Amino acid sequence: MEDHLKEALEIVRAQASVRTMTEEEITSMVQNLSTGIKAIMEGGDIPGTEQQEAPVDPKKAIREKSIICLESGKPFKVLTKRHLAKYGLTPDEYREKWGYPKNTPLVCKSLQRERRKKMKEMKLWERRTKK
Repeated sequence: MEDHLKEALEIVRAQASVRTMTEEEITSMVQNLSTGIKAIMEGGDIPGTEQQEAPVDPKKAIREKSIICLESGKPFKVLTKRHLAKYGLTPDEYREKWGYPKNTPLVCKSLQRERRKKMKEMKLWERRTKK
């Protein structure tokens, strides 16, 4: 028996000892694991881990009135932590995955301008003087 198949069987045996598995689950798990282990041993890519294709060019995803989520393909005004959590990502991981600089706001351009203007009006950087 080949090494990758032995390894897969060992992993599935350990998994089956911890929880109840159907025959279908066991066979599909053995097949998936053995092909994955074989691919790793041969130095190739692991099947099923291909780079996800973006619905739009990441450089064009941040638009004037919307930002397109590159995970779901849906437009938003703001990409929230909660939305990104559905895909198992934090905002920083999302930026890294899609090649954005670390300080890029995940907000549409019009809302960025609006917020910047409001902050300038508030002048929070100036110390308030006591009267």
